[in-house]
Amino acid sequence: MSEDGAADAAAAPRPPSRDELAAATERVLNRGGWSNPDVLLVRHQGRPMAVKDFAPRSGWVRRRLAPWLSAREGRAWQALLGHPAVPHFLGRIDRLAFAVEYRPGDTLFRARGQPLPDSFLAELEAAVAEMHRRGVVHGDLSNRTNVLRDAAGHPVLIDFGSALVFRPGSLGARWLLPALAALDRRALRKWHAKQVKRLGA
Repeated sequence: MSEDGAADAAAAPRPPSRDELAAATERVLNRGGWSNPDVLLVRHQGRPMAVKDFAPRSGWVRRRLAPWLSAREGRAWQALLGHPAVPHFLGRIDRLAFAVEYRPGDTLFRARGQPLPDSFLAELEAAVAEMHRRGVVHGDLSNRTNVLRDAAGHPVLIDFGSALVFRPGSLGARWLLPALAALDRRALRKWHAKQVKRLGA
């Protein structure tokens, strides 16, 4: 973790406990399917947070699948601590849930009818390159709901449920990460092509 990331971690609020979660929940941002978590907007210690929670799923999913999926995604968020385009990971609530900083913004799905700021795609490419440098492949950047445009026009990367994390210097980092990172970059090229077409260039 960088010095800035360590400082942010020290200043970050803790996530609510399981007992505190229901009272702290303001609304459901996204209702998950049979094997996906609910995403909740939570206010705790005076701060808004996004919580991904598998608790409403079936008993089989809670016992067998959810702990593994939650831990895997948590590793991606932890690897990206201090990344300026990624909400801050606040910690695990239990085996079924974790919390991250809530950063409001429009998804590219909602913003698709509006031109993006000139610098947006360049910033997005830089953000994804830094993500790859940290050994994380997103795996679902073609989904327009996984990239936000914040109020200042900057990109925000969210939802690392499909992400893979490679330890720097490992065999996977040397052989698999470059190939998988190319898929993330391919998704960015598609965004760029759509933007050019939208602007009539």
